[in-house]
Amino acid sequence: MRKAFVPLALAFLAFSAPRVLAHAFPDHSQPAVGSTVSPPPTELRIWFTQKLEPAFSHVEVRTASGAQVDKGDARVDAQDPTLLHVSLKPLPPGTYKVDWHVVSVDTHPTQGDFTFTVK
Repeated sequence: MRKAFVPLALAFLAFSAPRVLAHAFPDHSQPAVGSTVSPPPTELRIWFTQKLEPAFSHVEVRTASGAQVDKGDARVDAQDPTLLHVSLKPLPPGTYKVDWHVVSVDTHPTQGDFTFTVK
């Protein structure tokens, strides 16, 4: 009986223990990934699955031709360390590419991109 209990107990612990994510990935954003928005946003916000290291986390927003349309003030929110945001210049209709690079507080870097469209 005891021999059968040990594997069952180990299996229970393995599946019931909280999983530690090793990287910060986007959870959601405003504007949302792939969305079409109107009126144009004045700020881009991305919430991540882990707390971010402010010194090493950055986001840029560019036009389809590559012109930067953010104000260069990307920052991790002081009240919510999972939130990265940047102010935007006035955006005319068009598609915009968001490039992000973050480092979670456990030092794992991730990066990616997505687009949104202003109607």
